[in-house]
Amino acid sequence: MPMFSPKLREFARKCYLTNIGQNLLVLLKWTGFSLLSGLLIGGVSTLFATLLGKAIQLRAAYSWLLFLLPIAGLAITALYHFCGQSNDRGTNFVIASIHANEETPARVAPLIFISTILTQLCGGSAGREGAALQIGGSLGNLLGKIVHLDDEDRHVLIMCGMSAAFAALFGTPMAAAVFSMEMVSVGVMYYSALVPCVMSALIGAHLASTFGVHAEKFTIVSIPSFSIDGAAKTVLLGILCAAVSILLCIILHKIGGLLKTYIKNVYLRAIVSALIVIVFAFLLPDGKSYLGSGSNLIEQSIQEETIFPAAFLIKMLFTAVTLGGGFKGGEIVPSFCVGASFGCFFGSLAGFAPSLCAAMGMVAVFCGVTNCPITSILIAFELFGFDSAHYMILAIAVSYAMSGYYGLYADQTIVYSKYRTKFINRKTNH
Repeated sequence: MPMFSPKLREFARKCYLTNIGQNLLVLLKWTGFSLLSGLLIGGVSTLFATLLGKAIQLRAAYSWLLFLLPIAGLAITALYHFCGQSNDRGTNFVIASIHANEETPARVAPLIFISTILTQLCGGSAGREGAALQIGGSLGNLLGKIVHLDDEDRHVLIMCGMSAAFAALFGTPMAAAVFSMEMVSVGVMYYSALVPCVMSALIGAHLASTFGVHAEKFTIVSIPSFSIDGAAKTVLLGILCAAVSILLCIILHKIGGLLKTYIKNVYLRAIVSALIVIVFAFLLPDGKSYLGSGSNLIEQSIQEETIFPAAFLIKMLFTAVTLGGGFKGGEIVPSFCVGASFGCFFGSLAGFAPSLCAAMGMVAVFCGVTNCPITSILIAFELFGFDSAHYMILAIAVSYAMSGYYGLYADQTIVYSKYRTKFINRKTNH
């Protein structure tokens, strides 16, 4: 005697087929939107990366461009003022548009596009991935409105845009796919966006590669066998990187606040900040190496070249003054630079693989300032390969735990405690 009647089996079969059909329709819908997002936003980000590269080459060829930094600051400030974005909140705008239903204006994309290129051209100390997140989020939001998506689906498309832009610019599609889902609410991943974010990131990265924007790869000089001694030094490095990440967050926010408090006029603030950067560049040891995003210092640290011991502190100051003065870009690559230079310094002092420590410091500080451990692990794998995986995961985990609730982004929400299975729903410290 059959366990279930034919009618019951037929009903179950229809339910199963209906469910499969609904899931397939959702998959097809997001495949289409991911393709659109990846091609459009990946294309814009590829153009952005190409022009940014040209700007950096020009600055390297013509060092006098640094003296145009005050003029660039005035131009950026005027541009944001006349476009109604005087109270620009940077990446926080995009984060708020996902979990607080705030609008990310479409004009954010061209503004950050132009302003970041001007900042890099004239030597401002800022990154580019923060700009990519704003470009991707702004265009993703615009695309969602054009195709009349509801708020929930539009939020997913914003994350798709962020993933596509990040992947196109940095060449790490795995990390890019997860970052936009992980950064908004710490402790809660937006898994509903997994498929579209993965597809958008892969399309964006492939498009950029096709047009000559290649992923950055670093080779660690030597990787010791994993041992108790190596693990102990890695834990210590993770703890110190957490402290460095907290210090970076505090310096970025405090210096920005001080500049706003004591220099009310935004145009004067841009000029003063630019002049400080120029003076620093000429007075400090190897001062010009701290201009731009800091990719040069990252390379030097991982290749175990001699760098100034306090390079990580100097890079913090350069970046804080640049961004606090109203220049545009991002904090992510500067945080990589801070972590790499500190890690190299630590490795030299501890007598433990400075190149490996630079790589660990790079991703551990990034984790501390963004509160995104999964993204940090994926970035480590995509940039450095899997041979150093044990060290990387340990350093990232310790930094995540020890960095507390500090973060770069004021609108980032800590949903669940880092230390207990407890709902806390609080904002980051800064």
